[in-house]
Order: sequence, then C-alpha cells, then structure tokens
Amino acid sequence: MSGETVLSVENATRHYRSGDSVVKALDGVSLSVRRGELVGIVGPSGSGKSTFLMIAGLLATPSSGAVWLAGERVNAPDVDLGRLRDFRRRHIGFVFQKANLIPFLTAAENIAIALEIDDVPAGPALEYAHYLLEALDLGHRSGNKPSRLSGGEQQRVAIARALANEPSLILADEPTAALDGTRGRQAMALFRDIAVKRDTAVVVVTHDPRAFDLFDRILTFEDGRIVSEKQRDTRSA
Repeated sequence: MSGETVLSVENATRHYRSGDSVVKALDGVSLSVRRGELVGIVGPSGSGKSTFLMIAGLLATPSSGAVWLAGERVNAPDVDLGRLRDFRRRHIGFVFQKANLIPFLTAAENIAIALEIDDVPAGPALEYAHYLLEALDLGHRSGNKPSRLSGGEQQRVAIARALANEPSLILADEPTAALDGTRGRQAMALFRDIAVKRDTAVVVVTHDPRAFDLFDRILTFEDGRIVSEKQRDTRSA
C-alpha cells in the first residue's frame, strides 16, 4: 500500500429542508481513503451512507465542508461543471447494486463504450475490454450479451467497466445485494484484489456481513455521522 491519500472528505454536511424541518442527511463527516485500501461503510437505511457516496463521487455537493480528490479540491464554489465531469470520469469508477449493462451490447462492448466516451478509438477500447475480462476470469464470456450472463458474471462485467479508465477511486453501492453467498464473497474478494494489486482506493457501501474480514476498515454510519470504526485484524489476514 503506497499510503497516498486519494479521497479526503473534511467535515462534510448535507442538509435540506423537508416542510418546516431541516433534514441532516450528512452531519459533519470526515474520512480519508488511501491507495490500496478497501473501506466498508455500513449502517441502517437513512444513516447517510448513500449521501456520503454521492458526495465522494462528485454527484452531489455538500452543504458545507471540503472534498479533495487526487490532491485537488473538487467542491469549490467556482468549480467548472464541465471540468468536474471530466475529472470524475478520469478518477472515479462506479459500481452499483444492479449491473446496469446495455442489453444489446456484448460484455466486451459494454466495457469498451466507457473508453470510447473518453475518446479512445473503438479498436483499442475493445482490445482493452477483452484484457479486463480475461483478468476477471470472464474472457470466455466476452461475446455474450447480458441476458446470457449470470448475476455474478454481470456484476463482474460492471466492475470491469468501472476499471476501464484506470481510476484512482472506485465507489460501490451495495454491489453484492443481488448475489448469493458464494458469489457475494467472490465479488468482495475481487474488490480486495483491485485495491491491493492495482493500488486503487475502494469504498463499498454494504449491508452484507459475509466478507467483512476482507475490509481494511469498516465505518458505521448513524444519523448522518460516523459513530464507529473497526480496523482489520491483520493477525488473521
């Protein structure tokens, strides 16, 4: 683990009005994530987990506080939105509960399109997509459309797509919710491999306790705050 900080969120809040009251979706959260680190976020529904992920992923702006990504502050009031979109595309990969693959494209084409959007020519994009699928033990399924893939295979394609632009940060929101125990653990083990072997910072929001032992840290959110942090026991790793 290089120790370089990729994501730093400092005293972030996210407040909004609901009728006559103010809802504190996020209430003073500070968290840094380093390269090579797999961090889990747990907590009940409405605790602020998804709000934090949206802010960390530059999809929402905090009401107050600072967000730093790859050494640059990215929530300044005068930030250019077009530049922010480019920055997000270069530095962040997203994985969600559903794979959200394009049904009429093959597994390889679903990955290649993420590169083509970033102006990579179609040929090299497809070649790199095949490379990623091989790395995730899905090379033999590269020509299959999503309807011909299992749930676990679809999720691995989604993870490969998130890796396509070689981001420094991967954010995953309940990525194992639709998977059985075996495939869920395989997916979490894959995130750990990505963190360690690719020196990537990985943050996973989850309710799934089946692979908690794979995380370097597990943070518990309640009422918009971090209320506890558990470090990985390296003695049993």
